[in-house]
Amino acid sequence: MLIHPDKIASFCATLREAGATVVFTNGCFDILHAGHVRYLEQAKSYGDILVLGLNTDASVRENKGPRRPINSERDRAAVVGALRAVDYVVLFGEKTAEAIIEKVHPDVYVKGADYEGKPLPEADVVRRWGGRVAFVPMVAGRSTTHVIEKIQEGAREP
Repeated sequence: MLIHPDKIASFCATLREAGATVVFTNGCFDILHAGHVRYLEQAKSYGDILVLGLNTDASVRENKGPRRPINSERDRAAVVGALRAVDYVVLFGEKTAEAIIEKVHPDVYVKGADYEGKPLPEADVVRRWGGRVAFVPMVAGRSTTHVIEKIQEGAREP
């Protein structure tokens, strides 16, 4: 279910008041693949409710370049929102997820292991109120960029 950014703070506060552990992750999720599905399933395992922060089209272009995203934010939200692991989707337009995390106040913030050991400004925001950061393993050889390259080459995934 897509939640408006202006309503996500009170919505998540209500979930926490009811005793739910709120987990948050974020990304572009432009062309969904098995790596995304496994990642989101692992993220969900850290709590009761998984809120996915989805970059808007403008922020994807800022992060990935002018030829991205391939799919619109509405289409991407519909696809990730249909996954069993994802409970709620919220769009955010900034380059990083710090501002939306300030609204969600997740108990656990999940990122892929490729971010471990790198500067992660969102982690400081989460830790400020006692939340924790968790890293989940990536699925080797699975990325949207890889899928796009394969399509451009005319090759098929093994």
